[in-house]
Parts: sequence; structure tokens; C-alpha cells
Amino acid sequence: MRIFLAGATGVIGRQVIPRLIAEGHQVTGLTRREADTAALRRQGAQAVVADVYDAPGLTKAMIEVQPEVVMHQLTDLSGGNFQANSDIRRRGTRNLVDAALTVGVTRIIAQSIAWAYEPGDDPADESTPLDLGAAAPRLQTVQAVSQLEETVAEAPEWVVLRYGLFYGPGTWYTKGALMDDQLRAGKLVPTTDITSFVHIEDAAAAAVQALAWPTGPVNIVDNEPAAATDWIPTFAASAGAPTPPATTGDRQKWARGATNTHARTHLGWTPQHPTWRTGFNS
Repeated sequence: MRIFLAGATGVIGRQVIPRLIAEGHQVTGLTRREADTAALRRQGAQAVVADVYDAPGLTKAMIEVQPEVVMHQLTDLSGGNFQANSDIRRRGTRNLVDAALTVGVTRIIAQSIAWAYEPGDDPADESTPLDLGAAAPRLQTVQAVSQLEETVAEAPEWVVLRYGLFYGPGTWYTKGALMDDQLRAGKLVPTTDITSFVHIEDAAAAAVQALAWPTGPVNIVDNEPAAATDWIPTFAASAGAPTPPATTGDRQKWARGATNTHARTHLGWTPQHPTWRTGFNS
């Protein structure tokens, strides 16, 4: 298939490209910078330069490529600016979907998150509503996620991948990266809040498998949602950092984790890193 990959130079895009090419797909990676095109070509992809915020330019690029599938792995987190990431979920997704529909794309696969669900006691499944009653600043994130998913659902066929927190090479959750720095600075504190993780390799594998999945949202998380009091000591050990003292207090009710039962039972996705307990050290 001809696949247009937005977010091709990001941490997951770089993992997705070789997997798609190995399966015989023709991949064109979108980048804003001409300087990034050589790296995409070295991976075996074609490259197109356009800005997702430039709707006419993006549509022109889409017309040139004539893809059958659009894969949306766009984020804007390099500076830790969550407003920028919300903007790309809203405006970037809108422009990408409009351009895709203009050229007759029938399937869109998009990155979303597995921690936007409403409060509850158990790990959330895909039928759980999003937390649109949240207070600020969480509400901004949830609203942007909701808008992204609603926009993607305008395609005839679509899959929204609700990813857990990424860990592994190139992510924030690895030795020497952002969360290691936060840990050493005393800013990553063990609480009872529950998180679901997913190794970046498993996240990329799911994106490729989603080419054949039925329309709908899918939680892409590992098998073990965990409180920070459980996972932070393991992460600290993997990074060679001391474990900070735990705090007391109740869990934030929205920090409930998510379940991957649907993906494993009905879609055949099996994480190669089933738990952060071993994955942090892989």
C-alpha cells in the first residue's frame, strides 16, 4: 500500500518506517525540514516537505503522493510545550484529515492516548467515555484528544491507537532522558496514581497491524497498569538513580490505567514487552 506517514521523523515514526517497508509497503514520510529528508530516504522511505499547519501546502503534498492510507503520528513535545501538542491535535489533525479526504484516502490510523478517560476504579477499556468533565489544565488535553478522534472518524475507515506512556529508546522514559532528569531532580515522585505504559517497539508494531484492523479506538498498553509507587523504583533502578520517597494521599480518580484486553483478545496484538517490570531494563 501507499502510506503517507505524518510524524515520520518522530520517535515512533522512526520505528514504524522499517516495519512498513519490510511488509512491502511504499512509505512517504512527511517532514517540515528539508534537512530531514536524507534520513528518511536512508530508512527506505520517500520524503515530502510540508508543514501540517499550511493546509494548501499539505494538500499539495498529499496530491503528489496519492496515498491509500494516512498514518498520523504527529506530536509536538520536543520543548515540553503541552499547548503546542494540543494545537497539533486540533489544527494539525484537521488539516491532515482534510487533505487525506481530498485525495480519496479511505483509511486513517492516528495516535491518541490512553490516559484521557473519565475517572473510575478499574483500568479503562475502549467503551469508557473521555474525561470531558475534567478540570483545567487536564481538560485542555482531553478536549484536544477528543477533537483529534472526532476528526479522524470522518474517514470511511479509521483506527485510533490510544497509546500508554512510551518508554524505551528515544523516549522520555529511558536512562539519560527527560524523566531520568526529573527523577534525579526530585520532580518524579512515587504516588498511588496508576499509569499504563507501552514499549515504543510494541507501539510501532501496533501501528503496522492497524492497517488491517476494524474501525474504532484501541488501547495499546502493556499488560500491567501500575501505581507510581510500584513502577518508579524499577525505573530508577534501570536508570541507576536512587528511588525517591513515596508520598501519601489518595489516587487521582482519572489516573486509573487502561486495559489491552480488546487488542490482545480480538485483534491479535501481543506486546513483546508485556510489562514495564522487565521492559525498563530491556
